[in-house]
Amino acid sequence: MFVKVRLLNGFQQSLTYKIPAHWQKKTNLHDIISVPLQKRIELAYITQILDVFDQKTEKFTIKEALEQQPLPPDSTYHNFVKLLARYYYVDELIFYKRLAHYLDSQEGKESPFFPPEQDASYNDAQVQLTAAQAQVMSEINRMFDEIKSASRVPVPIVIHGVTGSGKTEIYKKIAQKCIAQKKIVLLLLPEVSLAVRFTQLFKLFFEEQTPVFGFHSATSKQEKRALWQHLYTEQPAVIIGVHLPLLLPIPQLGAIIIDEEHDVGYQEKKIPRIHTKEAALLRAQLTKVPVILGSATPSLNSLYNVEHKGWRLLELKERFKGAFPAIKVVQLDKKNKHNFWISKELEENIRDRIKKKEQTIIFLNRRGYSFFVQCLGCDYVFTCNKCSVSLTYHEPMQLMCHYCGLQKNLPPTCPDCKEPEKHFLKKGIGTQQVVTLLQKLFPHACIARADLDSTVNKKKWQQIVDDMQTGNIDILVGTQTITKGYHFPRVTLVGIIWADSNIHFPFYASAETTLAQIIQVAGRAGRETENGLVIVQTMAPHPIFSYINEQDYLKFYAYESAYRKELRYPPYVRFAEIEFRHENEDIVAHDALFCAEFIQKLMCDHGNFVLLGPAKPPVYKIQNVFMQKLYIKSPAMQDIIYAYQQIDKLTLRSKHFFTPNPLA
Repeated sequence: MFVKVRLLNGFQQSLTYKIPAHWQKKTNLHDIISVPLQKRIELAYITQILDVFDQKTEKFTIKEALEQQPLPPDSTYHNFVKLLARYYYVDELIFYKRLAHYLDSQEGKESPFFPPEQDASYNDAQVQLTAAQAQVMSEINRMFDEIKSASRVPVPIVIHGVTGSGKTEIYKKIAQKCIAQKKIVLLLLPEVSLAVRFTQLFKLFFEEQTPVFGFHSATSKQEKRALWQHLYTEQPAVIIGVHLPLLLPIPQLGAIIIDEEHDVGYQEKKIPRIHTKEAALLRAQLTKVPVILGSATPSLNSLYNVEHKGWRLLELKERFKGAFPAIKVVQLDKKNKHNFWISKELEENIRDRIKKKEQTIIFLNRRGYSFFVQCLGCDYVFTCNKCSVSLTYHEPMQLMCHYCGLQKNLPPTCPDCKEPEKHFLKKGIGTQQVVTLLQKLFPHACIARADLDSTVNKKKWQQIVDDMQTGNIDILVGTQTITKGYHFPRVTLVGIIWADSNIHFPFYASAETTLAQIIQVAGRAGRETENGLVIVQTMAPHPIFSYINEQDYLKFYAYESAYRKELRYPPYVRFAEIEFRHENEDIVAHDALFCAEFIQKLMCDHGNFVLLGPAKPPVYKIQNVFMQKLYIKSPAMQDIIYAYQQIDKLTLRSKHFFTPNPLA
């Protein structure tokens, strides 16, 4: 027997090997094997099995494969990868390549965690659920019972739980149930920092009697290997991460929990831009396991599916402790005597909290000190020479590109007119500048910052979290890192510096994402008190500010749905992006226009398309690569995929990428 394989190292050409007669296990398509190549050993993926093979047609001597490298047992895994690759129109080899570094020598790397042999009701620290939590859990238990009695795919469950309502306790109970059934449960979160924190919480909850694995970009190689080895045991576990866990072969999968299911962080930034939530729904359908989607601000797509496709909606309308904060919308006023960015109302309330030894969170979704630096002499703006963005000013005297990571010192004179640095104007505001402003207003307060620049250091970020928990910090200034998942009981005030900064971003879902972010950060206030307050500072009025009270969120769904339906945007149609990339801007423009004209002609035969573009994205150059985008709308995704298949057959000089249902 012979096999054709593709190497997992990225080599494109297919190679042929002979299967050794001594192999014990049957050889199947999609199996991973190790093969000799020159003087090294490579991992390979079987694409074709041949009973006979004419070696005379081969230019090279056919060598024998070395070893079978079986994946953890998962009968639906290969089909899942195949369907995922078809949906995103990519080579399925991409997903197997991600597994390659777990498949080398496996000896001596057993997981240090193994579940006990006794009954799974090992957890003595039973949490007393509220009546509302118990009702939600009762509905979920009923769903698990239905799965046992009927071999059908369970419908997804959406838990609309207000901030502080105790969704995490529900997740723990679901995990307990899966463990009791000897199953593995996946818990997905939109950010690595949250995944780290939830891993700690679940390890404390299960008290090491059941393995809890973190599996994400911050997980060590040793921890990842421990999980990989555990999967071979087919024993129960809890796996927590963002994107990576879903792409593992998982035996005995019991449930998939997706917290903050609305979050755009679930769509990968690198190509292919896999949407983890969509992939989870596909996998759950194949394995016939339940998906539980939790959020204080469920996505419009999920609520649409509740209304039109039979998904279940379960609600937690009250907080576990404390009360909902009062909401006050304040328009930024140039007449403010201290600073434009810190309103009188916000300043007075921060001062009041400091006197009371209570804590304040200040939110601004922009890091750095200023958006950009401009010379007053000639209007020159410092920009990145690799990306189509201005350089953000960071103290002390640093310019940084937030796309390619370029860093350089602010020069002493303007590159164009040679005006000295004192004539440079720093425009806009970032978290660093907010900290500086607050330090001037409250010189005796302890102020900390939580953004990508500060949280990248794990120990430093953990210290900030600990100091918030113990009350050692008076004011925490942060970006979206602090908008979800954290429970700081002493926080009674939340100030949102510039609530409408992203509301006019040129994307159909900008209102939804902006409101969700505001509600999430507002939810940090008053979680254990009755006197919480949220001050929302805006540049101008907007309809979404009528729905900031999270108890009115479902009213926003009705408002936004009418707009989406009229303009034919998701969830009322399917939507996809085609992105073109090339180092030459003219080539990108030519190929994007050529494909747009091609689709226009295609629409004459298939009238279900609506084409938008081509157009430059707001950031159209990153690391000297230019981009243009096309968008296609249609009632059916299969029609959009058909259109892209026709484009893929064209001869283009640009690289092009397909993303169904882009989130930004």
